[in-house]
Amino acid sequence: MADKSEVRDGMRIEWDVEIPMDDGAFVRADIFRPFKEGRYPVVLSYGPYGKGLDFKEGYTTAYEILERDYPDSLQNTTAKYMNWEVVDPEKWVPDGYICIRIDSRGAGRSPGFIDVHGPRETQDLYNCIEWVGVQSWSNGKVGLNGISYYGANQWRVAALKPPHLAAICVWEGFSDNYRDNFRHGGILCVFRKHWQDMQVKTVQHGVGERGRRSKITGELVSGPDTLSDEELEKNRVDLWSVLLENVTDGEYYKLRAGELSKIVVPLLSSANWGGQGLHLRGNVEGFVNAASSQKWLEIHGGAHWAEFYTDYGVGLQKRFLGHFLKGEDTGWDKQPKVQVQIRRPGEVKFPSRDENEWPLARTRWTKSYLNPQEKSLGETSPSGTETLEYEAMGEGITFLSPTMSEDVEITGPLALKLFLSSETTDADIFLVFQVFDPNGEEIVFYGALDPHTPVGQGWLRASHRKLDTERSRPYRPYHSHDELWPLTPGEPVELDIEIWPTCIVVPKGYRYALKILGRDYEWTGAAATLSNMKNPMKGCGPFVHDDLQDRPPAIFDTRYTLHFAPDKQPYLLMPIIPRS
Repeated sequence: MADKSEVRDGMRIEWDVEIPMDDGAFVRADIFRPFKEGRYPVVLSYGPYGKGLDFKEGYTTAYEILERDYPDSLQNTTAKYMNWEVVDPEKWVPDGYICIRIDSRGAGRSPGFIDVHGPRETQDLYNCIEWVGVQSWSNGKVGLNGISYYGANQWRVAALKPPHLAAICVWEGFSDNYRDNFRHGGILCVFRKHWQDMQVKTVQHGVGERGRRSKITGELVSGPDTLSDEELEKNRVDLWSVLLENVTDGEYYKLRAGELSKIVVPLLSSANWGGQGLHLRGNVEGFVNAASSQKWLEIHGGAHWAEFYTDYGVGLQKRFLGHFLKGEDTGWDKQPKVQVQIRRPGEVKFPSRDENEWPLARTRWTKSYLNPQEKSLGETSPSGTETLEYEAMGEGITFLSPTMSEDVEITGPLALKLFLSSETTDADIFLVFQVFDPNGEEIVFYGALDPHTPVGQGWLRASHRKLDTERSRPYRPYHSHDELWPLTPGEPVELDIEIWPTCIVVPKGYRYALKILGRDYEWTGAAATLSNMKNPMKGCGPFVHDDLQDRPPAIFDTRYTLHFAPDKQPYLLMPIIPRS
């Protein structure tokens, strides 16, 4: 089937429209238009998940969570056109938008070679935007919208400044492939390995008869041809091997990084407090560093994919895109530059608060010193010379604050100054910022994917401790990751470690804590699962760091020592928000 048109459910739909690329190839798109002829603004998404794959069929447990916890997301729609992480045309086309879904090169019904996040893919997306912008049914204004992959690629293509790109809505989409996505603090995250197996290879072009069929058209989601495993392998990058080889932030990652300083288009960056390990940092950094004069940041909570489809999420997107694509008076001119949901223990829905900047200008940056004797956090720095040892793969060391005498709000990025030595030439440091109730029970939240996520996390490989002094801030160390500085066994080094942004009101009677580990955090309860995730989720979701090639036990399964002295005073820098 190629370029088949039909009218159904009040929409004009064109299936498998071929969009030409500059190198002679093409990608295929499904186009959903209003029934009434005319020129309309376009909401476009481009990615590898198979435009013909039904949401409920392909992502069963995620859909069930939508039904159970976010019922408004499935109101005013039959849901039969819903795909994973892109807009639902039944909610957009009636409001005068054209919705276009494009299978990226080598994915779904688009033939070719898959190189996820690569420069060829970014150029393809640029070509799609410009093709769409001059079609007879387009008003010449193209907006990008979508979650995760469909958000992350927006940073990259926006930096190329396609003339018909009018606005981008980056919903939980990372901006830095190295720091946000592949290597946290230099430590390789296994998520991409499992992700490629579960979500990309399953819908690669050429899976054909071994894959699924569209419930709407009956056509094969991954194209009419059925290729052998060997042929499929030749048509995609061996992503995991490439990531293992590229340890530092070199040419490979730079070709896959959006140049934020070149982005001038209006943008809405929508983040999730629970997005530790993938999107949260990138959404915030993208907002802060984009050159756009018209830019907004929104941060919410809850399941990664869910808020996008709710009345709240769709309403926010339509006010933004309606303003810039249609010129409507949506009230967006009154939208605060920063809108954050404030988390409190025991709450599922969080109230929003309007702000003007990030980090918040009124932040009281507070040093909380690590005390080795009491294993506590406090305002007074320790005076003596001491050490604390811990097994890298053990339970680590937890430093506890005093009990709160009043509610304390912590909103923003955190940073840790640490002095550490290892028995070997390297060390992996995993940080967990925690909150405990009066009974000593840890407070966890529904993270982007894992229902039991701690309040905050940070990571650093000690050999990657070199700082980019121009880009670093006291509250957000920025590591260059351009060369390795091995440790001398037994000799302490100074480490500045970024903890991704967080928000929590620590109530009176509660305590906060910093846990220092040599491995991933694990929640004490039962693991959770999602049908599109390979590993059980134990507190970090799929964003774990357990590859033995990257973390050989001979180097990382060892003993670490924390050092305390008059010239070595470790502290946690915290963003305390004064009470109004």
